Amino acid sequence: MIFIAAAWICLIPVTGKYIIAGIALLLAASPLGSNFLVWAAFLSCLVVFVFPLLVLGMVTPNLIKFAVGNLNENGKVVGTIEALNTIGSIIGTFMPTFVTIPYIGTSLTFIIFAGVLFAICLVYTFAVRPKLKREILFSIFSLTIFVSSIFGAKATGIAFWTNSTIYEGESIYNYLRVEDKSDRVILSTNVLFDVQSIKMKTNEMTHMYYDYALAANSMVQDDDGTVDVLILGLGTGTFATESMNYYNNLRIDGVEIDQKIVDLAYEYFDLPKEVNAYTMDGRSYITNCDKKYDIIMVDAYQDITIPFQMSSLEFFTIVGDHLNPGGVMVVNMNMKTNKEGGIVDYLCGTIKNVFNNAYTVDCGTNRELFACNGFDLKESLNNNLTKVENIDLKNHLTFIKDNLVYVEDKPYILTDDKAPVELLGMDVLDDMIFDELEYYRGKLKGKSISEIIDMVMNGELF
Repeated sequence: MIFIAAAWICLIPVTGKYIIAGIALLLAASPLGSNFLVWAAFLSCLVVFVFPLLVLGMVTPNLIKFAVGNLNENGKVVGTIEALNTIGSIIGTFMPTFVTIPYIGTSLTFIIFAGVLFAICLVYTFAVRPKLKREILFSIFSLTIFVSSIFGAKATGIAFWTNSTIYEGESIYNYLRVEDKSDRVILSTNVLFDVQSIKMKTNEMTHMYYDYALAANSMVQDDDGTVDVLILGLGTGTFATESMNYYNNLRIDGVEIDQKIVDLAYEYFDLPKEVNAYTMDGRSYITNCDKKYDIIMVDAYQDITIPFQMSSLEFFTIVGDHLNPGGVMVVNMNMKTNKEGGIVDYLCGTIKNVFNNAYTVDCGTNRELFACNGFDLKESLNNNLTKVENIDLKNHLTFIKDNLVYVEDKPYILTDDKAPVELLGMDVLDDMIFDELEYYRGKLKGKSISEIIDMVMNGELF
């Protein structure tokens, strides 16, 4: 039983990504109308994990059966086995989370723990039945699976359909992939939703929400000419770099919880040395910070969901307390929706309970929100346009000004006690995936299985 489970677990890093991609494609081709993500995750976990878990779950009852010799020692044997079982569960919980996954990644974590199971099988086999041919064959077979899995897992990345990857790895918080494309370098912290940070090789605008956030620099009512900027969710520094390309006299502090992302920012994205990068949780930083800022950008995300502690009334109150008079907060709302009672309504309602003036502007799938107290942001932006010398930036800011939408008060509030951002985000994500499915269903229509596989492997589908 242990050997069968070990072999299956060892092969997960090699075959798992293809199984999951296959399930996603089958569901994409199906008439499934909603809850795509839930079904895809459920079926993937069912196919990949249920069998080895079921087999390993059979080990303890059988071990007790064979270990108990008489009723007098029944309690002692069962107690000892269950105690060891508990110790193993504790190790299996904390070791991957804090040691193996952060330092060697998920794939090698599977292989190492499978190797431990193989070792148990081999020790038992040679101890109980030594000098038999099948033990030697058994050892060779185990070693072959183990070594093949190591090389097989490294041979192809998680995003196996792209050939532009120059770095792929994991941190304690994220899956990380850096891609070098013809005109840009991008960072992805998940497999399919490609861009979380970006560097344009020509220093032009990104044509993403970062360009819209630039408007905050021209909304600020600053007295001394120097603008202090705080970015909560620095990433690889896209907003910081772009701001410094278009504006002078900026002092920028950036907070990023993931040290590996900061390292990638310097290695691949040319994060300016003038940016002060701090590795810690954004709320912890601003709660313990005595400094006040002219601009505070909130762009912290775990994968594609805003952390609950950075979406609440209490958090935005702290942000407001750290703004100078005339200062502006800008928030990237990653998943745009107009659904009543959706995540956008909750964020807008919460922010309007702290700031008396707020506007939004749509930018692709995102919505950017600007907020302040004591003055009108649209009027301030209009007045500051005369100071903008770069004609492309001026035209872009004029477009933003013309498309700003005033945020009305809303009865939806997120608090530290209740901030179900994951559920609200899942609802939006499901709608986004449904729209995407129509695109994929169009590309898959009339295709055979072999043609679909070729499309995936040649990068023609994703």
